[in-house]
Amino acid sequence: MRIYEGAPRQNYSEVLRSIGAVLDQRGLREITLNETDDGFIVQGLALMPDEERPWNDPAAQLRKETFVLREDDIARFMEEAIGRRQERRGNRPAIPSGFYELALRVLGAYVDQQGPRDVFFFEQAGQFVVRLLMNTREGMRHMLVEFTREEIDAMISVAQRGRGR
Repeated sequence: MRIYEGAPRQNYSEVLRSIGAVLDQRGLREITLNETDDGFIVQGLALMPDEERPWNDPAAQLRKETFVLREDDIARFMEEAIGRRQERRGNRPAIPSGFYELALRVLGAYVDQQGPRDVFFFEQAGQFVVRLLMNTREGMRHMLVEFTREEIDAMISVAQRGRGR
């Protein structure tokens, strides 16, 4: 995905944050994101339709979902996310951010600092393994970074304090 081309607000932090909001809305867990030239391939586990049990119930019936988010989809999600945040600041009741919206925002900020060519990552139980394709002196190389649930929670906390929450 040509993430750094175009509008200045189009960066990993905002892109991943908006994708995270979609994942929260869909109720996905244990996600995988693979960046492509024109978007992301997303996989995750979701409850079966009409499942009465909570997601963390071992007897809950789950299914694997796979879908592609293209640049146009992501642009629309980013616009919707801006609208939701403006509603939060207005007189309407706040819509709480979900885990993926918050976690992917802080991971996106980390990725923006690194400046990779593309990203791939997976999550399980709130822990992330991120693979970045980087330009190095030796040429293109992948770099792996792991984030524990505690590190993600701490990064979210620092980001929220920085915004005065």
